[in-house]
Parts: sequence; C-alpha cells; structure tokens
Amino acid sequence: MNRYMPITGIDNNFPSLLIDTQAPVDVLHDTAAYRIRCVTRLLETISLTENFNSDPLLLQDLSRVLVIPLRDGCDLMDVIGRKLQDQVLNA
Repeated sequence: MNRYMPITGIDNNFPSLLIDTQAPVDVLHDTAAYRIRCVTRLLETISLTENFNSDPLLLQDLSRVLVIPLRDGCDLMDVIGRKLQDQVLNA
C-alpha cells in the first residue's frame, strides 16, 4: 500500500487531499469516526425536523455536502481494514 492515498472523489491528476496510510490506527479511526458522526448527527436532526424544506435543489446540494465527509470516513475505514488485515497476515 502506498504511503499516501488520495481520497475518493477527486477528479484530477494531482490530488491534494491524501490519507497517510502509515498513520496510527487510532488516529485514522478517530478521524473516520468524527466525519461519520458529523454526517449522522446532521441527518438525525433533519429527520426530526417537521418543517424541513423539501426543495429538490436544496436536497441535492445538501446530499452533495454530506457525501464528502461520509466518503472520507469510508476511505479512512478502508485504510484501517487493510492495516488490520496486514497485521493478521503478518502475525
């Protein structure tokens, strides 16, 4: 696994946001958990809101904003999974 992995969703040849795959597992986990929790909390708040504006453009923009930290969290969890699998295979 390369040391620096670009996050998913960057559509260019020179990504500027990278995950350090050699970072400690607890740091990767904390970073992933933070991003996933932020998305979860906002979605929970929206689901409990009675008069949430259901304008299609607003919902589309909101979903685009929420997918970024969710995708980052999933990318981080992927790195954690690979690191844990390497530990098992090398044990």
